Amino acid sequence: MASKLLLIGGIVGAIGFTAVVVTAGAGSLRAANFAEVLAVSPVSRTVAAPREECRDQLVSVQRSSQAPTPTAGTVAGDGEKVPAVAGDVAAGDSGKKVQEGMQQRNVVQVIRSICEKTVDTRQERDGYDVTYRLDGKERTVRLTDDPGRQIRIEDG
Repeated sequence: MASKLLLIGGIVGAIGFTAVVVTAGAGSLRAANFAEVLAVSPVSRTVAAPREECRDQLVSVQRSSQAPTPTAGTVAGDGEKVPAVAGDVAAGDSGKKVQEGMQQRNVVQVIRSICEKTVDTRQERDGYDVTYRLDGKERTVRLTDDPGRQIRIEDG
């Protein structure tokens, strides 16, 4: 007999608890409002990512000269310098030109790394600006997802 009473009490308690939960749930559904979505605009931001781009390039480089620069000869006479004869001067001048020509042809090719700084940009979605109407007033809010045609409004 006591077990029957316990069983009946448990059932009545469970029904009472279920009634309270359903009533509270219905109240929360009534508190939620839905508003008509008027416009949805995707919002993006630009993200910059700097980087360095390098490539190897073949470059011609002039080697430095090991020979001294040719000069016009001079002759000393009676303790002072006297310009050499015209032929020696001309020979010195032509020697200088030969040396310059050899130097211009003394070129080697080397590989150099050429680097340039550049910035890559990309667009990232920041969310959506959503304009909606509630109680005759238009409002805008930013959401992470597109809400569709209706938006759920809690607490007005």
